[in-house]
Amino acid sequence: MSAHLVWSIIRNNNAFLAKKRNIDKPFSTEPNNLLNLNSYRYNGLVHKKSVGIVDTPDKKGFTVVYKKSNKQYKPRKSTVKRTMKAGPRRSLWKLKRLMNKNRYRTDLTKAALRRASAILRSQKPIRAKKQRPKKEA
Repeated sequence: MSAHLVWSIIRNNNAFLAKKRNIDKPFSTEPNNLLNLNSYRYNGLVHKKSVGIVDTPDKKGFTVVYKKSNKQYKPRKSTVKRTMKAGPRRSLWKLKRLMNKNRYRTDLTKAALRRASAILRSQKPIRAKKQRPKKEA
């Protein structure tokens, strides 16, 4: 089936939707959705090619999960996971190169980089603030 047909079927009701009161656009919790928005562009289920950025179990780096388009009818073989731990700058550069040079969903490049950098930022240890001595008057 085409991606548009599948999207028209699952658009308003599926198990991954998180609808809340007073919110126009519902959120989505499906895998490979970079912004967690319920929209055709970011949906990780309907497209032949999709990208997801997740945290690694050891909290050092991030994992890029993407689909092979030629294995779309074999779900287990279609997903590929690449872990990037070479440091923040090099890992982000490798992610950008993966997306742009291979022409793999270049429309999602910026969102993928933002997600990856947010994950890397969350893994940094929090610096302790220095305590200043109290003045006695």
